[in-house]
Amino acid sequence: MPPIMVGESRTGYAMAFRFPISHPEDSMAALLEAITVKRKMYFEFENAPYYCLEAEVSTPTARGGQTLVRLKMRNLLTQAVFDKTFKAQEKFKEPDLETVEASYLYSDSEGSYFLDQETFDTLRLSGGMIANALEFLVEGAIVKLNKFNGNPIGLELPDKVELEVTYTEAGAQGDTSGKVTKLGRLETGLEIKVPLYIQEGERVKVYTETREFAGRA
Repeated sequence: MPPIMVGESRTGYAMAFRFPISHPEDSMAALLEAITVKRKMYFEFENAPYYCLEAEVSTPTARGGQTLVRLKMRNLLTQAVFDKTFKAQEKFKEPDLETVEASYLYSDSEGSYFLDQETFDTLRLSGGMIANALEFLVEGAIVKLNKFNGNPIGLELPDKVELEVTYTEAGAQGDTSGKVTKLGRLETGLEIKVPLYIQEGERVKVYTETREFAGRA
């Protein structure tokens, strides 16, 4: 499944989660040997999908020793990151991962709900799966949902989103340089630093990775 992290999508979505779409003819999942797993690759371990952050091969110095592979890996279901060492010939499945386009509907105590733009199915992500992405989501916003074995496990946000400014601090008049900033609160509750010339009611662009002002919408 080389973060739905290879190149850049034409829709401008961050590549931290770009997964290849599985096809019905792929009835037999390919197997990967541990020694072939590299950084940015995806693999399945103990029935969960993982993303490789780092891979290090240790070659034995003594005769008869085994080649070992240390992987720094992220569990895509829990987002937990840890190191684990494997024998070079240990095998992993290629995970059944896919990405679908969906629009944000609403959130409640059970999670957040999205409408699959192709099938029109309603998909739910738990609070743990969506993390703090709600700071960038308004009704109708289009995102990419990631699925494992057909079940939604997370989402990816676009590089930038457009949100309305609902509150700003008072600032000195006349400064249009953009170098002096003030607090701005957006319609989702997200607070960022905006230039002094930004006023309540305006729409601004925000970088989803850094939570920084990216310009007027």
